[in-house]
Amino acid sequence: MPSLRRLGRTGAFWTSASVLALVLWSSGAPSVLYPIYAQKWELSSAVVTLVFASYQLALIVVLPLFGNLSDQFGRRLVMIWGVALIAASAIVFAIAPNVGFLFLGRVLQGAGSGLAMGAATASLVENNTTGNSRLASSLATVSTAAGLTLALVLSGVLARFAPMPLFWSYILLLALTVIAMITLTLTPHDRPTHTHRWRPQAPRLLPELRLSFSIATLSVALAYCAGAIFLSLGAHMIVQFAGTSDAALAGLLLGCSSATIGVTGLFLSRLRPHVSLLVGTLLTIVSLALMAAAAAFGSIGLFLAWCIVGGVAYSFTFTGGLGVINQAAPVRHRGSTLSLLYLVAYILQAATAIGMGALATASTLGTAVGVAAATITGFCLVVLVLSFVDARARRRKSKSSTSQVERVEHCPCPQAPN
Repeated sequence: MPSLRRLGRTGAFWTSASVLALVLWSSGAPSVLYPIYAQKWELSSAVVTLVFASYQLALIVVLPLFGNLSDQFGRRLVMIWGVALIAASAIVFAIAPNVGFLFLGRVLQGAGSGLAMGAATASLVENNTTGNSRLASSLATVSTAAGLTLALVLSGVLARFAPMPLFWSYILLLALTVIAMITLTLTPHDRPTHTHRWRPQAPRLLPELRLSFSIATLSVALAYCAGAIFLSLGAHMIVQFAGTSDAALAGLLLGCSSATIGVTGLFLSRLRPHVSLLVGTLLTIVSLALMAAAAAFGSIGLFLAWCIVGGVAYSFTFTGGLGVINQAAPVRHRGSTLSLLYLVAYILQAATAIGMGALATASTLGTAVGVAAATITGFCLVVLVLSFVDARARRRKSKSSTSQVERVEHCPCPQAPN
């Protein structure tokens, strides 16, 4: 029996991009369906946001403990493990008889995403044969945005027009995971030949990176916190404030946000990280104002504006934050520093979702929106202040370096004796 033809590095590159898209697809698949679950099982906003945050809580455990697994066992194998967990989550969601299955499904999604995301990102970099070093990061942004957009739109369409609205979205996800695992088995083996015994490695932060790390982490967290509002309560907000229960419309509106993230990301590779961060922070404040206005007036147009401006702001703040820390962190400490950044950002994202849900249950969804807008705006102001302090420090350092060079150039040098 002839053996199957294996894919080369180019095939591995594009397969890794598809895995990243699949990770975000799984994350966004339940988002449009949360109002249906809430109505069917009489779930409060607090319970819904806890279900959403179970994904982040699983990632918070997986990232620091198992983020280095692919260095030991290879990117390909760890991606297969991650996709298999996502497949299991799709089955759990598809047969869910009660809310407990939703919690289990989200935990499986988070664990699978935590494994697959890091391995797929590393595989993109290592299998990039184009010579364009920016292609991997640009494709990662586009792939994740495309996966999330398709999940939101197709879940909404299937819920609106297909029978069994809580079933077919996950069957589609399950089919995609099977295709991904088959494709991954055809990619080249990449397990390192010389490895040490595996053990978890806690992320570390160098003392000299504290300011840059704070700025970068808060910037990425701004993007994640805004994303938490979109994905956990966005569909609820559209249903309650706009007075429509059309799941397809909710999916299209939320899909506009993720699509905007991907399109904007294509144009940010030449922008300086600090500029991107500042622009994104200011746009985040604008998007929060639009969110509050959409909740107050119930306008579909304002909801659309919130989704689009919020998507642009997400892309700027996320790209700028990562750019700042990538510039500041030494190469041999960059992986650990990024793991710590993601860890803090996911903790803040989970806290945002859980806090909004608890407040919406104890008071009203409108109150929760207003408090979230004010709180995240406060984070924006902190980022702006820290960026100003960092800019002054960098200017002083630059002047100090220039003056030292000038002193050396004008220093009278003794002549060698004859």
